[in-house]
Amino acid sequence: MAEQPILAFRDVNLQYGDTWALRNVSLVLRPGETRIILGAAGSGKTCLLKAAIGLVHVDGGEISLFGEDVTRDRETDLFALRSRAGFVFQEGGLFDSLSVGENVEYPLLNQRLSGHQNNSGSERSIEDRVREALRFVELERTFDKFPSEISGGMRRRVGIARAIVTEPPLVLYDSPTAGLDPITANTIMALIAKERDVRNSASLIVTHRYQDGEIMDKFFYDAARQELVPLGECADTDPKRNRTRFIVMKEGQVVFFGTRLELEACDDLYVKRFVHHED
Repeated sequence: MAEQPILAFRDVNLQYGDTWALRNVSLVLRPGETRIILGAAGSGKTCLLKAAIGLVHVDGGEISLFGEDVTRDRETDLFALRSRAGFVFQEGGLFDSLSVGENVEYPLLNQRLSGHQNNSGSERSIEDRVREALRFVELERTFDKFPSEISGGMRRRVGIARAIVTEPPLVLYDSPTAGLDPITANTIMALIAKERDVRNSASLIVTHRYQDGEIMDKFFYDAARQELVPLGECADTDPKRNRTRFIVMKEGQVVFFGTRLELEACDDLYVKRFVHHED
């Protein structure tokens, strides 16, 4: 039996004047699954992420998050739902006035206020969880530093630590590799794959890099070996297979949905623009 969806869009529409931000969008995301969202600027990619957690209110359709309809919930109810998801913003989105440790701690404090924390622990246990999240992205030594004191790639990794510190079942990534060199970008995607495969979290990833999707589709994180392993080394029946799907958006619509191989075989000229794009 298929696992219950963490997130589901059903015929979702959002229009600003004559411009469609989202048009008849439907998608389903279950634990451990990945959706790679590609498309031109203004095609609705980031708007889709924001709609998923109720940061923008849609005109029609239904969005179910953790089994609750976010299109009908009050704003106060949405606070609790949002605290159960992780969000990685463009450029990391860190608070400059807070230390790295305080940035990563923020979701834990927010979760406590919303009444949906994973455990009640002491202040020391919160620090332990923050350090564990930073250790997960190999940056525990930056705990007392400020964002201005670390590199852009490190800030992105801190952003991931902040998103996953509550161990959310769903993480939304808005252009996590934008502006990074290819080596650093691949490091970021390896961490995203690690989060998915270690904790079976669902991932919704907006990106301009086709290579980001390739990493999520071709590799999984082997916890025993502590490294990414080509998916081809798995048995054909391994549940890690076939969990990544690609979405291409145009003017608010989903114009392609399918596997990486189906995407590469697609003859649509617009869709082909996003395949094998070089940095």
